[in-house]
Amino acid sequence: MMRRLRTVLPLVAVVLVAALSPASAQNYPNRPITMIVPFATGGLTDVPARILAALLQERTGATIVIENKPGGSGTVGGAIAVRAAPDGYTLFANSIADVQNVHFMPVPYNAIDDFAMIGMIVEGPPLVLIIDAGLPYKSLADMVADARANPKKLSFGTSGPATSPALALAQLNALAKTDIVGVPYRGSGEAARNVAGGGIQGAFAFYAQAKPLADDNKVRALAVAAPRRVAGWPTVPTMAELGYANFDYNGFVGLAAPLHTPAPIIAWLNKELNAVVQSEAFRSRMEALGMTVPANNTPEYLADYMRRENARTAALAALSAPPPIATPQR
Repeated sequence: MMRRLRTVLPLVAVVLVAALSPASAQNYPNRPITMIVPFATGGLTDVPARILAALLQERTGATIVIENKPGGSGTVGGAIAVRAAPDGYTLFANSIADVQNVHFMPVPYNAIDDFAMIGMIVEGPPLVLIIDAGLPYKSLADMVADARANPKKLSFGTSGPATSPALALAQLNALAKTDIVGVPYRGSGEAARNVAGGGIQGAFAFYAQAKPLADDNKVRALAVAAPRRVAGWPTVPTMAELGYANFDYNGFVGLAAPLHTPAPIIAWLNKELNAVVQSEAFRSRMEALGMTVPANNTPEYLADYMRRENARTAALAALSAPPPIATPQR
């Protein structure tokens, strides 16, 4: 009898869960939703996630609480989210870091296959190559010529090896045959500020970090490291226009849930997500940061986007070793 019970009880539990899931989805949400943001407050992942949460809350009446869990280039927050109950009450703001980390460090989960994708929040912003406005270079060609003639003379700020700025610098060094030194900072925003302050000569910084400094004449923008010019900065050429192909460094912020979250909940979240991100209230605020919203915003779109970026990052990581790492100036 006990042996039979041990066999039957797990099957009963599975049946009960299956029976309860549709009812749970129909009543969803009926308690606060936690959105885990794996980076610090005010960053390029946090800002879109917070604006989305506020507008979603306003639209649906659901309570959405942001929890910032920074650390490990986003993997601390990701590890918490992937272990959460798949009931729709824990969501995860994923980003470009989720397809880069695996090529540089151990990651305790699969950032694509271990989550149920909901949809994209934003694409972008692109990286922009900036230099200290006090330097004599008026173009990327000027800078490259001096860097070739004087190896290790120039230092560029990065966010560490497993990041878009470091990959972009490695790609530039490989294609331009330069030896620009990478200097790690806590983030590309800090690196951009150090360029403006004269501590380093340049950086690949995200649009939202670079544009205000350029407007104040503290840095000079030489190129956009993305396939297209930025609408808000049309005078800055792309790397491809200047002879350096395949520079495509656009960030993104997406929304995901733990794997096995019921399909009706994912569908509801995707519908409400799209209603918010396509609204003028959301789009106008994102465009000011150099971010855009995709039109075909399905869970499959986000998963496919991440797979493509994962493959592209693997090729870039193999292109060349990361540039030499120096100690940042304080």
